[in-house]
Amino acid sequence: MAPYHPPAMAESTLTQARPPEEPAELSSHDRILRAARQLFAREGYESTTTAAIARAAGTSESQLIKHFRGKEGLLDAIFEDAWTRMGEGIRVALERPGKTLAKLRLLSEVLFAGLESDADLRTLMLLEGRRMRRHGQIVVLSRGYLQLVQVLDNLLEALRQSGELRPGVDPQAARSVLIGAFEGLLRDRLLAERVGYPAAYGPRETRAAFAAVLSGLVSRDDRPPS
Repeated sequence: MAPYHPPAMAESTLTQARPPEEPAELSSHDRILRAARQLFAREGYESTTTAAIARAAGTSESQLIKHFRGKEGLLDAIFEDAWTRMGEGIRVALERPGKTLAKLRLLSEVLFAGLESDADLRTLMLLEGRRMRRHGQIVVLSRGYLQLVQVLDNLLEALRQSGELRPGVDPQAARSVLIGAFEGLLRDRLLAERVGYPAAYGPRETRAAFAAVLSGLVSRDDRPPS
């Protein structure tokens, strides 16, 4: 089988997924958001206090409460900000001409690039965000995440209607498989970096494995040549 090569993308598309350069002076809102992002990722959500966040941001707890209501609101805001930044890359991927399957591959590259370029966000989305609870429920269903789910469902339904999705595979089940593979591949690499978990592979191997999963969901006649 030929080596896997990620889909070609314009540099401008990928840069939409990367953290923007920060202005010389940030508002108290943005300083709090930045401080919380760093502390949650590096010290842990449960171990980080609002007092520590305010101190790192050079402001007061009252300002933190005013802007975000507390730690839960901060984590929600961090996720929404991240999805907003990645949203432009997702939009460009969807608007590029080509078949539905090519758009799905391009979308996965935008998401891989977005998380691989931002270590703090990767930790929050794949580890710390999973441990944070609100009223007994895991807080992972941010608005941006649900919008991504809808985008994937639409693409996979289009594949089903065109006969490209493997017969008998439900589009929503396929979406669960793809999200699970995406998160698992990145999370295990993160655990390898932090605690020596046996996942000695990098970005190229990550994409090759994800491409193999996607290929398994596609009808044989529509798979890319090997």
